[in-house]
Amino acid sequence: MIPRLNCVILNYNDAPTVENLIAQIHDYQILEQIVVVDNHSTDDSLERLHLLADDKVTVICAKANGGYGSGNNLGVRYAVNHNQATHVLIANPDISVSEACLVKLLQAFEKRPQAAVVTARMEDRQYGTLRNGWPLRSFTKELLSMGPVSRRLLGSFFDYPDSRFQTGRAMYVDVVHGSMLMVDAARFLEAGGYDEEIFLYQEEAVLGHRMKARGYRSILRLDCSYGHEHSASISKTFTSQMRRQRLREESELYYMKHYLHINPLQEVFARLWFWGIRVEIWVAARFGVCTGGKED
Repeated sequence: MIPRLNCVILNYNDAPTVENLIAQIHDYQILEQIVVVDNHSTDDSLERLHLLADDKVTVICAKANGGYGSGNNLGVRYAVNHNQATHVLIANPDISVSEACLVKLLQAFEKRPQAAVVTARMEDRQYGTLRNGWPLRSFTKELLSMGPVSRRLLGSFFDYPDSRFQTGRAMYVDVVHGSMLMVDAARFLEAGGYDEEIFLYQEEAVLGHRMKARGYRSILRLDCSYGHEHSASISKTFTSQMRRQRLREESELYYMKHYLHINPLQEVFARLWFWGIRVEIWVAARFGVCTGGKED
């Protein structure tokens, strides 16, 4: 079967960033169609985005803002049902990627029969080259990965070792960063796509769980990269760091209950841990202390 690649871009109140990405990728020969999903924006995004529509770009609107997973699921289903896409590039508006990189990502599916998700190295404007592939984590490691200080001090405890990122052109990982990934559309939908009960955060780990449970693999290509302005779109919507933290806590608890199957005592401990993180954030804001590290 000849692969047919579509791109899905999710927008919420960020039309200028979407316009920039479409201007960059519109003429890529490897992309058959671009599907822009407006996630029920409250500004003039939909009107602006409709001006981009042509024989290659389709703009659709969600009935409500159900979050990252719901919006991207809608876009992938549209790409499959209306454009007969076999593969879909799920891209945040704030990324940049070359056509050569997309070619390599698509080739990975041909070479690895069990591949369901493929991405490239992420180059971030603020943090440099990031390890945008990581293992599925236990309850304890998941908590440690959330804490600003514990994440910085103990990162080697819950991430892949350095050596795995230094050899070969590709590596298997459990989870890839959600800012840009290419999926086998049929396998993505078969696995249920993203969990639409999660509004934002932890959707990546959920997808990793769902793919792994079906015997599919996720791949990080080390020989190509894409650019990402880390958390730019999120920060425009959720301007308060504490508000974003509370949203992340909600997603984490849902993930832990439904995918890590924690018990009530573990839930109590998690809530106490979250309280400690809020204290760290308050201290950082009050005294200008850098608690360090990025958010996944």
